[in-house]
Amino acid sequence: MFIRSLLMSLTVAALAVLSNAAAGQLQQITNFGANPTNVEMYLYRPSTVAAKPPLIVAIHYCTGTAQAYFSGTQYATLADQYGFLVIYPDAPDSGGCWDVHTNATLTHNGGGDSLAIASVVRYAISNYNVDASRVFATGTSSGAMMTNVLAGAYPDLFAAGAAFAGVPYGCFAGPDLWNSACATGTITKTAQEWNFAEGIKQWTNVFGYSTTPVSTVQDSPLSGWTRSTYGPNFQAIVASGVDHNIPVQANDVLAWFGITGSSGTTTASTTAPTTAPTTSVPTSTTTASGAQATHYGQCGGYVTM
Repeated sequence: MFIRSLLMSLTVAALAVLSNAAAGQLQQITNFGANPTNVEMYLYRPSTVAAKPPLIVAIHYCTGTAQAYFSGTQYATLADQYGFLVIYPDAPDSGGCWDVHTNATLTHNGGGDSLAIASVVRYAISNYNVDASRVFATGTSSGAMMTNVLAGAYPDLFAAGAAFAGVPYGCFAGPDLWNSACATGTITKTAQEWNFAEGIKQWTNVFGYSTTPVSTVQDSPLSGWTRSTYGPNFQAIVASGVDHNIPVQANDVLAWFGITGSSGTTTASTTAPTTAPTTSVPTSTTTASGAQATHYGQCGGYVTM
């Protein structure tokens, strides 16, 4: 995870815009299955697709759109190079934020925005010959929160995640779209119930790792950033001096997902969980058995399910 001690704002005013020279354009996917909140879905398919392509679900920030995340990140350009597919969901909320707080979205097949994303993943596996063992989620801010929701509620679908400036699965749980206590880093829970330190507690507990990292690397992947590895399925990254508008490290994400070769990231295991996901959400937070946390968590981390 990329993490800060406090999440000062959910809204990303401006992402670092990276050169996007993707050869193609987005195509809307319709009639893909259960979609209770009317999330729109857009596919990027490179001109040359791998025989059994991986799939990355790339999820935008508050005030963002699928088109903005397509244009502002390098995933589509990298898809041209490596032959994977990218789906960009578009949030139905008027402010462009994702539902990461309702019991429905936090519950496996329970509804909310997360069910729409799960539905389009199932559709892609059936219709685009996607490798079901190589489906990944990544996002920024509200999209990072949704990445953790998908990791917690749908470990049967997602092999790994990379969350940039998000919060732990269930941290925003409650009646309102906004949760000030979670956003300002004042919620502290046990590892089982489950902010940067909170996300580490949550995912190390899922995998049975110590909260003390087994290795720490300075200046990785960028100068001033510190990568801590807790086990083969979880890393957390602190970006010193970086505010909430954290720059997406797409190449590092692809290395974590095992799509590309080595980098500072240790490639995560992508073995699907054998334990069924959770089917209900308690009053606090639980994480589905088998889920792997996100590489870039509150505010960032990598996880493998």
